[in-house]
Amino acid sequence: MDINYVGEQVIWEKIGHLLIILSFTASLLSTVSYFFALRTGDVSWKSIARKSFALHSFSVIGIFSLLFYLIFNHRFEYYYVWEHSNTAMPLRYILSCFWEGQEGSFLLWMFWHIVLSWVLIFTAREWENGVMFIIMMVQVFLASMVLGVVVFGYKIGTNPFVLLREHPDFANLPFIKMPDYLSKIKDGRGLNPLLQNYWMTIHPPTLFLGFASTVVPFAFALAGLMRRKYKEWITPALPWTFFGIMILGTGILMGAAWAYEALSFGGFWAWDPVENASLVPWMTFVGLGHVMLIYKHRSRSLLSTYILASITFFFVLYSTFLTRSGILGDSSVHAFTDLGMSGHLVLYMLFFLVLSAVLIIRSWKHILEQESEEHISSREFWMFIGMLVVVIGSIQITFTTSTPVINKLFGTKLAPPADPLDHYNRWQIPVAILICLLIGIGQFLKYKKTDRKDLIRKITLSVVLASVITGICALFLGTTYRIHYYGLLFASIFAVVANADYIIRGIKGKWSHAGASIAHIGIGIILCGALISNTKKEIISQNVKNIDLGKDMPNKENIMIEQKTDTLPMGEYFVTYKEKDKQGVHVYYTIEYFKLNPVTGIKEKAFELKPFIQLNDRMGNVAEPATRHFLSKDIYTHITYAELDNSKKEPQADDEFQAPKNQQLAIGDTFVTSNSFVILEGLNKDLDREKLHLHETDLAVAAQLRIEDVNRKIYHSEPIFLIRELAVYTQDSYLEELGLKFAFNKIDPSTGKIDLSISEKKTNKRDFVIMKAIIFPGINILWLGCFMMILGSLMTLRKRIRQNRAARSAEKTVS
Repeated sequence: MDINYVGEQVIWEKIGHLLIILSFTASLLSTVSYFFALRTGDVSWKSIARKSFALHSFSVIGIFSLLFYLIFNHRFEYYYVWEHSNTAMPLRYILSCFWEGQEGSFLLWMFWHIVLSWVLIFTAREWENGVMFIIMMVQVFLASMVLGVVVFGYKIGTNPFVLLREHPDFANLPFIKMPDYLSKIKDGRGLNPLLQNYWMTIHPPTLFLGFASTVVPFAFALAGLMRRKYKEWITPALPWTFFGIMILGTGILMGAAWAYEALSFGGFWAWDPVENASLVPWMTFVGLGHVMLIYKHRSRSLLSTYILASITFFFVLYSTFLTRSGILGDSSVHAFTDLGMSGHLVLYMLFFLVLSAVLIIRSWKHILEQESEEHISSREFWMFIGMLVVVIGSIQITFTTSTPVINKLFGTKLAPPADPLDHYNRWQIPVAILICLLIGIGQFLKYKKTDRKDLIRKITLSVVLASVITGICALFLGTTYRIHYYGLLFASIFAVVANADYIIRGIKGKWSHAGASIAHIGIGIILCGALISNTKKEIISQNVKNIDLGKDMPNKENIMIEQKTDTLPMGEYFVTYKEKDKQGVHVYYTIEYFKLNPVTGIKEKAFELKPFIQLNDRMGNVAEPATRHFLSKDIYTHITYAELDNSKKEPQADDEFQAPKNQQLAIGDTFVTSNSFVILEGLNKDLDREKLHLHETDLAVAAQLRIEDVNRKIYHSEPIFLIRELAVYTQDSYLEELGLKFAFNKIDPSTGKIDLSISEKKTNKRDFVIMKAIIFPGINILWLGCFMMILGSLMTLRKRIRQNRAARSAEKTVS
């Protein structure tokens, strides 16, 4: 039966779907046209290819704009808008809503391909047909990811313009049959609270531009194979490779900054599977850039350039599979859920893997003919060794990250590492040491052959300085440091000192030639800063109250502070909990830090921090830290536990109780009240039936509660769950000393958990927070390294572009 729905704007669904179909067909037509233009050299095919690409560009930008319009205007009749936005969210996060979902991220990826492709159309010249043929094939696959059509019973992609009432999650709900169902939808599901951060407005676009950039050298490489110009593609592709290295590296570092600022795990890198999935393509991308330089200068390692260009693009596709197939749903907080795209994504990966493999194998003999020998003391030999080390490191990361994939494919039961940080560090620190040593020595090596004595003479000063600086740092770090950490410390310092020496003595301060050295200095500084800040970080929040905070909030890492009554020691500071303030969905907690004046003995205020909790009824509340930045350290503070009620207190009668709060508890679980900690120790079936006035047929069990107040005094209480004549009753237990009342409501047989209600007297309500504070020494060393690496990469890119322009000018002059 047709229903005339009230308030819907379905016209946008039709326009959006039309634009999606147009985008897909135009990309397919452009692909075919560029193929024939490549095969025949006919300019008419090239003209068709460009026009259809322009139509594809228009369609994608139209989809992008229309979806943004719907999100901006909160058109909740569209499932994508309802799922990723709401009216309570600040306007500045509208863009984050766009790419939070799978469809939006694919559209963002396509958009960047369009931008890069237009640059290529105007600059690639003779390479346009081949390069654009490969890129447009990629666009066909990406466009199919948002088609949302069913072919022979198989769904291809997911359409972002599906109406809420037509989505499988809502189609069979009764209220959808109401003509005015939109009036029942008060708000959208909303953006994940972790993503409501300004970094998530700029980090994903930058990261996806980096991902998109990997297709350009890949396309040049395959175009070179198809055109049988096995080495000529290196020169035009080189600037694009270093552009991609710079952008993808910047995107990864932005993600690290977001994690440091917004997440409460206490750091900037957690070896999360999705973090790894973005790091691995960057590592192989860096390897590609260096072997391309090897071939440009010495006609060596041409085969490696093809392999690395292919596996870099493959790893981007593989990371897409990992994050969007749902296979990492249980092992990563970043991963998407499975939207039925697994088979589609696998086909996407295999197509381009097989295509590149076939073209490389077909041209194997011709590629090897382009090679020349190199000496073991040459720069190109050790650059090649460095590339191998990077690839080995990326393989280890990929293998461990792919544990869920391996288990699913082969039916194995490989367990992920119990301590991921220690596992990855044990493997990657030796890789980092070798890389730092190579980038320190590499600049002093010459192409073809290097005199050993001359090399030793040039690096001696750097070795001595690095050894002295490492020794001084060792005094700060302490003698209990692991030996391989000292190895990384020396290697990273050596990389910095040696490249600085090369800028000063090797190229005489010529900044136009210093880009690579500055980028290498940045890498050395990043590793040095990460090593110092992570291994010497100090948790200064140790509870000084005579109370156990429980296993989830260990006393050695958390401190409990009562509002306006406590001034407690914490490291070199004293802290107080001044106030809390609710602003929209954020509850801010003002924590004041004081230092003792040694002369006056007075505690003087040093600074204050305002960590906050972002309230989210649908996805759960999220604590976000606040950080005080100093030149030599950061003090990082976040709330571990707090009462979220922000209402003002009024005088209460002694016998009045607050509204009860429910807890789902298993035996051994702990929860907090305003004045105590409560532990469920067990369930007691051997009750005194006479004392409790129980009938013979009654089924009764008591929850054995152990209560510990702030003075470590122990109390016990046993609320009872009772079944009498098929009816359920509870017998509450009271703890007058602490003003607590407990009710045992039910048992869940499937989980073994009980439902317990706790009521507190209004008169004993005291506001407090439990917080964690960490000092990160030398963290600014790391951020300085990030800046240096990006700056060096930008300088290198500028140099490569200038060299290409100069080469083209020389060709024009000769012709």
